Amino acid sequence: MAQLTAQPLDIPGLDAELSKQSPQQILKQALGQFDNIAISFSGAEDVVLIDMAHKINPNIQVFSLDTGRLHAETYQFIDRVRKHYGITIDIMYPDAAQVEAMVTAKGLFSFYEDGHKECCGIRKVAPLRRKLSTLDAWITGQRQDQSPTTRGSVPVVQIDGAFGGEERQLIKYNPLSHWTSADVWMYIRSYEVPYNSLHDRGFVSIGCEPCTRSVLPNQHEREGRWWWEEATKKECGLHAINPTAS
Repeated sequence: MAQLTAQPLDIPGLDAELSKQSPQQILKQALGQFDNIAISFSGAEDVVLIDMAHKINPNIQVFSLDTGRLHAETYQFIDRVRKHYGITIDIMYPDAAQVEAMVTAKGLFSFYEDGHKECCGIRKVAPLRRKLSTLDAWITGQRQDQSPTTRGSVPVVQIDGAFGGEERQLIKYNPLSHWTSADVWMYIRSYEVPYNSLHDRGFVSIGCEPCTRSVLPNQHEREGRWWWEEATKKECGLHAINPTAS
């Protein structure tokens, strides 16, 4: 069975309840509620969640998106996490024919001219949709302070209407919603959690190599992503259902 209870979840009530609890308690509830649930893994926040979840249940499901344009350090990071926790990481790849058609028509760096949405749609959103179609719930490392514009109101738990639907409800947990970057790094240092070596070189929010750069002191972490675009566009579509911050 996928969901461990037959009762429908009261998402607003559950969010209000879980918002008062620690990420570990939120994860315990999520992993206890669903069998068919997985952690989306790419960055520092996600590996913190893996570390927490692994202490609750070593048999956690983890997946990651390989866009084909990641830094070498990111690939090394993924493999280091796999070995450190002794887990299987399900790697999702984009459709080769779609990538080939886009690159043939527009070249390898079209996103600098017409925006990143098309490339991210093919390399990230489509593979994520394919993976989420097999799950009942997923866990992300989103934090409200990552982007006041696009993530400032991220709840702890929500119905994912972007990747679920009327026939198949998909639940999304964001256990670190109320944490700060300082909280994440305090945990990483305290528990010696593996992290991407690019962080030691000034990279904070890390995506694909052509679309990510290091940030200067006092710059917001998302300024290193798609830096040629407006701040309100600094999302790739993986979290399209985020409520707008008031």
